[in-house]
Amino acid sequence: MILSDPGGTKEGIKQQDLEKKMGNGPYRKESSELVVSESQDKDTVKWHSQENEKIFRELETSSRGLDPEEAAIRLKEYGENTLPTKKPPKLAEIVLHQFKSPLIYILLIAGIIAVFMDDLRDAGFIFLVVIINAVIGTIQEWKAEQSASQLQTILKIMSRIRRRGVESEIPAEEIVPGDIVLLESGSRIPADLRILRATNLTVDESLLTGESAAVQKTVGVLKEDTPVSDRHNMTYAGSTVITGRGCGVATATGSRTEVGRIARAVTETESAKPPLLIRMEDFSRRIGIFVIFASVVMSAVALSQGTAPVEVFFLAVALVVSAIPEGLPVGVTVALSIASTRMAKRNVIVRKLSAVESLGSCTTIATDKTGTLTVNQQTARMVLLPPGNYFEILGEGYIPEGEVKKKDGGFPDAEEMKRLQKFALATAICNEGTLYEENGKWVNHGDSIDVAFLALASKIGINPKEATKEVKIIAEVPFESERMYAAVYYQEDRSEPVRLAVKGAMEAVLPYCTAMNTSEGSVPINPDALNQGLNFLMEEGYRALVVAEGQISGEVGEAPELESVKPELTFLGIAAFIDPLRPDVTEAVHTCKRAGIDVIMITGDHPKTAYAIARELDITHSIEEMITGREMEKLGDPELPVFISTLEKVRVFARVTPIQKMQIVDSLVRRGHFVAVTGDGVNDAPALQRANIGVAMGSGTDVAKDTSSMIVTDDTFSSIVAGAEEGRIAYDNIRKVTLLLISTGLAEVILFILALFAGLPVPLLAVQLLWLNLVTNGIQGVAMAFEAGEPGTMLRKPRKPEEGIFNKLMIEQTLISGVTVGVVAFAVWLWLTGEGYEEDHARNFLLLLMILFENCHVFNCRSEYRSAFRVPIRNNYFLIAGVIIMQGLHIVSMHIPFMQELLDLNPVSFESWFSLFLIASIVVVVMEIFKKVNYHSAKD
Repeated sequence: MILSDPGGTKEGIKQQDLEKKMGNGPYRKESSELVVSESQDKDTVKWHSQENEKIFRELETSSRGLDPEEAAIRLKEYGENTLPTKKPPKLAEIVLHQFKSPLIYILLIAGIIAVFMDDLRDAGFIFLVVIINAVIGTIQEWKAEQSASQLQTILKIMSRIRRRGVESEIPAEEIVPGDIVLLESGSRIPADLRILRATNLTVDESLLTGESAAVQKTVGVLKEDTPVSDRHNMTYAGSTVITGRGCGVATATGSRTEVGRIARAVTETESAKPPLLIRMEDFSRRIGIFVIFASVVMSAVALSQGTAPVEVFFLAVALVVSAIPEGLPVGVTVALSIASTRMAKRNVIVRKLSAVESLGSCTTIATDKTGTLTVNQQTARMVLLPPGNYFEILGEGYIPEGEVKKKDGGFPDAEEMKRLQKFALATAICNEGTLYEENGKWVNHGDSIDVAFLALASKIGINPKEATKEVKIIAEVPFESERMYAAVYYQEDRSEPVRLAVKGAMEAVLPYCTAMNTSEGSVPINPDALNQGLNFLMEEGYRALVVAEGQISGEVGEAPELESVKPELTFLGIAAFIDPLRPDVTEAVHTCKRAGIDVIMITGDHPKTAYAIARELDITHSIEEMITGREMEKLGDPELPVFISTLEKVRVFARVTPIQKMQIVDSLVRRGHFVAVTGDGVNDAPALQRANIGVAMGSGTDVAKDTSSMIVTDDTFSSIVAGAEEGRIAYDNIRKVTLLLISTGLAEVILFILALFAGLPVPLLAVQLLWLNLVTNGIQGVAMAFEAGEPGTMLRKPRKPEEGIFNKLMIEQTLISGVTVGVVAFAVWLWLTGEGYEEDHARNFLLLLMILFENCHVFNCRSEYRSAFRVPIRNNYFLIAGVIIMQGLHIVSMHIPFMQELLDLNPVSFESWFSLFLIASIVVVVMEIFKKVNYHSAKD
């Protein structure tokens, strides 16, 4: 929303006055996070606690609406009713992003030094590697951004409004504070509205509050401290009208709506760095320090031996080329690109390459409930028939397929089925929803509970469509929160008396029930037994509604409400509803636990419902591990130790606000966790932004998608776990590439330093080093990125957040393999020079030996834990082909005159080649012994 300078035009309502009235609470930065707190702004108008007259007076409007001229002034003054959004990055920005890496900086410096020394071949190769890395990264991120750009915005809708008493339809962007907005079933709410009139008006606010059930709207005045989720006389931008009609006055538009506040919080919240970036930056610093140190030592020794300064500098450049793993950026980028492609096949779209590994690094997944763990469809799970017969309803969501079973697992008998069908018939008649099959898919309209009742009736054997055709509706009493029930009067035949079907809350329906339908027929009502059953269902986290029927004598009067008719009803039963778990989510959560990933639930839903779902998923085992938003408020400032220590013990967070969710995630991040946050609603966006990795649902809101690092296209929690697995595989492959490149680079450094201290000639020329890296690591490092995952990937505990790429195991393997290759190569170089070989011929043999060493060592690097002989060839055909082709390329080059002159090469006999191959295989033997010893040590 574009706002003018407060000192500007004074037409219409004053800018600064309206900002106070629109509830634009203060924003303060603390600990790199945004905190929004209404309580801090004493001047904020609490629209839900005001009478209509005062609201009209404050907004300078009326029930007839604004004058068009005044609306135009306000639109000009306050801007369009749109949310603040981040512009998608331009191609140039994406390209530049590829160069923001310390390792790239080191490579560029090395290339520049080579240019100044007129060593254009080395410089050209280094710059080529940097360009290849940038091209691969740019293509991948551009493709991801193109996928994300297809998302639609929340507020691009048409709205019906009333201005100067005339109703019309305008784009939602033109809504201004003070407009009268008309609502009907299916309408999208264009702004925050105070309800002025409501007739059976229910609204789906799940994108904001996280609750899957539609909310009944009223026109009464509420208490000032009523939380957003309980303000039933307000509707919020981006929500959807499910049933009924109504109208409201716009109290906030654009960035001042509840959705806008969240969007603003998102744009101002600092995002935690992905784990890979943290580790690569740390690793790059270490590499840079090592390179500088080695260069200084070598240069000092060379100068002390009387070597000319110019030659020393060229030697230092050659050492830099050896020590810097110039193939690492390409290898890492390819590994991430491959993982991104694999993730896409498993329904996870990655928006930034650096985020690929993040999901595999997480120690905690903070998951939303509605739409993430559950199907976001109310489902009748149980039916209680009087006085205490429980029946389980199978099947999920609104698909009318599933069996009915007794609590003990058996099927209902004929008498029980007859009672169930009587119960189902009443729910089908007293119903405003629709459920039908179209083109092989089930389509529904209306309130989620009504649709769930229709699905229930079909499962029990009642065809709702046929049932309603056979009766004539006489009168209806729509459900409203004040009366807490709905009723339908009908006749099966004109000669029959008028009957009625009723559904609603126990406290609203039970007073009119004089009997209950049991296996013994109609017997006197037993309120205690029925309330006991209701309490049991409520404790289990179900939403329970009772169903009753009856008949009246005579005609239905002008007041069909039960309070006026006072019918004698027969209690038929209780239906228990819940938003059920997705079919695969239980196993996915258990997989996370086996992988050492902690799963916590953060939701805006009711505590009992949240606890029931969490307990069923084995996320929590005690009510003590749950906390509500109101209880969090009592803990005080998020910076306080009591706040942090209390949250550390909590597994389930219920009835939390969007900002509280962000505070929870911030607390986890500050305690050292790598946090992945899942969500699909606007209410999830701040937490998605604050987390190390944000994972949005494909069916979720645009704000959530734009904020996230990844998007799960099929909305299933199991896809998130699959993404975590691919992230771990990607990180494993990055470690393998790093081990290969660093250990071989170390070997080259050791070879050079030993030769220098022994007073021997430089073992390899700079151009030979460049060729060595090209035909081995340049290809093998990329091919290694295609390695398939190893068994047990999701059985390992997450890495410690503070652990760098080089942990104890990798350091040991790097040193052992690097020292082995370096020392053996030096011994061969010492022998060759001692035997009187010319330097060119000796270097020819040494270069071939180093290529064979690296060809052999790549098979050691295929697994950090398993023997090279136990890793199947089929896991990476690219690598096998790469080794054969590159070895063949070098052999061919030794016979081509141009390459002979360029690289000082000469052909060698098969006997010599085979002898060098046997020497190179020493590194395989050494690493096999190390892995065997390490395996037994770990086992002990």
